[in-house]
Amino acid sequence: MERKPVYYGDYLQVDTLLNSQHPVSFEPGNSPAHDEMLFIIIHQAYELWFKQILFEVNAVNTTMQQPAINDNTPELQTVVHRLNRAVTILKLLVHQIDVMETMTPMDFLDFRDLLRPASGFQSWQFKTLEAKLGLRFEDRHGQEYYTSQLKQAEVHIIKDAEHGRSLLSLVNEWLERFPFFENEKAWQAFKGGHTENGIHPYWATYKQLYASGLAEAEKGNLEAFNRIFIEGKQDGQLSAKASRAALFIMLYRGYPILHLPFELLNVLLEIDEQLSTWRYRHMNMVHRIIGTRIGTGGSSGKDYLKAALDKHYIFKEIAQLTSFLIERRRLPELPEGLIQHLTFAKEEA
Repeated sequence: MERKPVYYGDYLQVDTLLNSQHPVSFEPGNSPAHDEMLFIIIHQAYELWFKQILFEVNAVNTTMQQPAINDNTPELQTVVHRLNRAVTILKLLVHQIDVMETMTPMDFLDFRDLLRPASGFQSWQFKTLEAKLGLRFEDRHGQEYYTSQLKQAEVHIIKDAEHGRSLLSLVNEWLERFPFFENEKAWQAFKGGHTENGIHPYWATYKQLYASGLAEAEKGNLEAFNRIFIEGKQDGQLSAKASRAALFIMLYRGYPILHLPFELLNVLLEIDEQLSTWRYRHMNMVHRIIGTRIGTGGSSGKDYLKAALDKHYIFKEIAQLTSFLIERRRLPELPEGLIQHLTFAKEEA
């Protein structure tokens, strides 16, 4: 059959898009507010971009759910690529606030009361994205009302995401499969290795080196080191085994086989940074436009956004690992057998 020609406007549903803005202030009996059109279009653009980020994160989570994923394969490269795309979109969302801020407080007051109780607080896509990335219900600010204004079908979507396998939980499982400490033969020639309470000699050695470099005011970090890397006694989502693997990747990322795993960890930190930047800009914009008044959805406005900014860091356990790095020149020297695993194989002439 001959394929029907595709028309640009039909393919993009341009008519539907351009007829999806219905300012309330333009309805009979109200005074038209010029900036309401801008307000609607910006928030519609946000929701479209949230949809795209969710599309990328869902694809990444599907890939990461495989029983095994090689650390130097196109699959992991695709994961990093798609997460980097999500970061680029988040940067765009931050810059969209510049456009929103062309609306003055008086411009917003022209139509603000007509919006109640509609609010960005009711964006189920954004809450779903947070859950898909790894924000747990118990770590949310405002647990008692964060879904109270949503339709039941939207609440179900968010709850399904919270009960599903988040990106952070999948990264934890991926890190736990990190193979290099299971190869006893590769570690046989580890020089100067110490032993302590049955932990791997590398980590006993590393702990001594780390402790020797701490300032007096940082001695409490040694207790945190034991809790995170040895005892595994923490309230977060990264196990001790996963934390050790992540720190090892950060320390030895110069080896070819660790380049891509490091990029994955780094892009997760970038996602958190861009989300927090967006929340910070959003909070300041709200304060600039409505001051200390409550939001149209009934939240405490700036105060709610400030609390969420402080609390909703999703990959903070990965970020805190940088507290336990030591200088390159002091790193334990790895045995040759392990270095061969970390380096691309060379063909013999």
